[in-house]
Amino acid sequence: MDFRLSRAETELREAVRTFLAADPAIAARPFPEDGWITGFDPAFSARLAERGFVGMTWPVALGGGERSYVERLVVTEELLRAGAPVAAHWFGDRQIGPALLAHGNQAQQRSLIPAIARAEICFCIGMSEPGAGSDLSALQTRARRDGESYVISGQKTWTSFADRADYCYLVARTDPAARPHRGISELLVPMDAPGITVRPIVDIVGDSHFGEVFFDEVRIPCEMRIGTENRGWYQIMEQLDYERSGIERLISNYPLWRDLLRSAKASGRARDPRLRQRIAAIEIGYHAGRLMVYRVARELSEGRVPNRETAAAKVFCTNLEQQLADLAGEILGPAVQLAPASARAPLGGRAARALLYAQAYTIQGGTDNILRNIIATRGLGLPAQ
Repeated sequence: MDFRLSRAETELREAVRTFLAADPAIAARPFPEDGWITGFDPAFSARLAERGFVGMTWPVALGGGERSYVERLVVTEELLRAGAPVAAHWFGDRQIGPALLAHGNQAQQRSLIPAIARAEICFCIGMSEPGAGSDLSALQTRARRDGESYVISGQKTWTSFADRADYCYLVARTDPAARPHRGISELLVPMDAPGITVRPIVDIVGDSHFGEVFFDEVRIPCEMRIGTENRGWYQIMEQLDYERSGIERLISNYPLWRDLLRSAKASGRARDPRLRQRIAAIEIGYHAGRLMVYRVARELSEGRVPNRETAAAKVFCTNLEQQLADLAGEILGPAVQLAPASARAPLGGRAARALLYAQAYTIQGGTDNILRNIIATRGLGLPAQ
């Protein structure tokens, strides 16, 4: 197989690099890791949109670029390698837009898709609940039908950007009498609707992009439902494939990896044969993971959502991210601390942050156990338990 980029894809990569080299937001980042989680910069997202780098695969009539998923991947790879602050438009571009194109009504598509492509609106995702994390079908948030409205009551947790979002993509139970997987619907909820309370969750590294969201008799029109009532579970499974297969699952910490290699060479640690072997293994892992992600993008470009391949890519890539964090701790040793950059902490505490936060990579977006079950049942044909 020929894994090389085409001439047009290579030129696109160079155009993104030129754009990033001149943009002031890149140098201003206090740490460049996890740009899609913590790099919330609406002005930067707007500049990307002006260049046509948001909504790239969507129809031109709705503000998109009608480009391939491989071209979109070329752009996102360069953004994340540079530590670009892309969080403000990330969820809308990565999965809400595709979900609306696949299942949204015409009014939703006409009003929301162009706004996402212009990076004018931000989304949070209301899936996980205190008692329904990996087992999403156990969710208890209710959306009760009342005439031409839904009345929503319940709680969501681990909801990134809930305090900044314009809309919540909410998964709620619309038929409590149905079997768990069959009574769920997807809803678009304006975050300024009466009855919504957001409480920040401060994580172990001091970030607060997560939040708890409480819905107290929140009323929205039925027109805000995405797709068919009570068929939300099956639509969600498609949407999660877009979430799990992106390059962000592989190179969230790539800026740290780049600087870590420089540090290992400068200190002479890179001459340690055992350490060199670990460094080589991670570098090989980056190349293998990248090929897995590009394979998914090529299949998406051909009109197929490769479910088992997305699960395999996320398991492999997020485990590699954790291995990188562990290696950072080993290379820097006592220098790993949450502190400003100094001679003692040459990476300014970034390695410590990576070491602490890395445990989340194999949980958020689907745990390893859930994904391995998908690989087993849908990929290998093994019987479901």
